[in-house]
Amino acid sequence: MKRANTTIHIKISETQLVKLCLEYLEYKGYFFWRNNSGALKTERGGFVRFGSVGSPDIFIVKNGICIGVECKVGKNKLSEAQFTFGENLVKAGGTYIVVRSLDDMIMELEN
Repeated sequence: MKRANTTIHIKISETQLVKLCLEYLEYKGYFFWRNNSGALKTERGGFVRFGSVGSPDIFIVKNGICIGVECKVGKNKLSEAQFTFGENLVKAGGTYIVVRSLDDMIMELEN
């Protein structure tokens, strides 16, 4: 008897994808950190930026190499600042990956 394809695709948010990736990294014992960056609205209606603009969601250090992991879901794409940050990280000797699922990140880390 032939087994049916049992792949299930579940829609999740980027926040949920980041959380899954962080849980996996912790489970596997990687050295990593969640990189928070963004902007907060002030009482006067302006914004205060924090973190490095365009920096990835997660940083991992594996075998002495800094890996930036940007999580995207659906049709979401890198911003110009994210693309530039990725280029600069690679030029500096690091690795930059965009993942759309936990499986993507696992495959990238195993290579």
